[in-house]
Amino acid sequence: MSETLPDTDTYYMGIAFAVREKANCTGNRVGAVIVRDNRVISTGYNGVPEGMPNCLDGGCLRCQNPGGRFPSGTGYDLCICVHAEQNAILSAARFGIAVAGSTLYTTMQPCFGCAKEIAQAKIVEVVYLHPWVPTDVDPEMDRDKKAEYEKIMARIKVRQMNMHDPRAEWAVRSLRAKG
Repeated sequence: MSETLPDTDTYYMGIAFAVREKANCTGNRVGAVIVRDNRVISTGYNGVPEGMPNCLDGGCLRCQNPGGRFPSGTGYDLCICVHAEQNAILSAARFGIAVAGSTLYTTMQPCFGCAKEIAQAKIVEVVYLHPWVPTDVDPEMDRDKKAEYEKIMARIKVRQMNMHDPRAEWAVRSLRAKG
């Protein structure tokens, strides 16, 4: 009896799930995997820079004050967390591994900042699971940000996967809030 192997997308997203387990953030917990020529070349999860206290240990001022001092959509310039996609790109750079022409698998759709970095790194495809929903409080800014985001993402092939996430309520802040 032969066993059915997962398709390529399911396989790499499964690795992103495993990487996400190291995420130490009070917000979304994200894992990312960069793949080139059907090989994993780098991984990343969201958390603070190496050697600093983690968010869950009080390391990030913004994460210490959710909804209070920093209402939703504000204070990102004070957040010291490095996003999963950023960490994957930076880890590859640290070890001299080129990411141009690669595919990035991520458990959450890249945010505006990560989208810019992905495009600049010449990553050609992004495969994500959960949608990213910006939470700015200014409707005009939301409209402008969405248009600029779409301009950036149009340079990259983007696909959303339809796959069960067994730890979605743990990983996605908006789902935790509903629970």
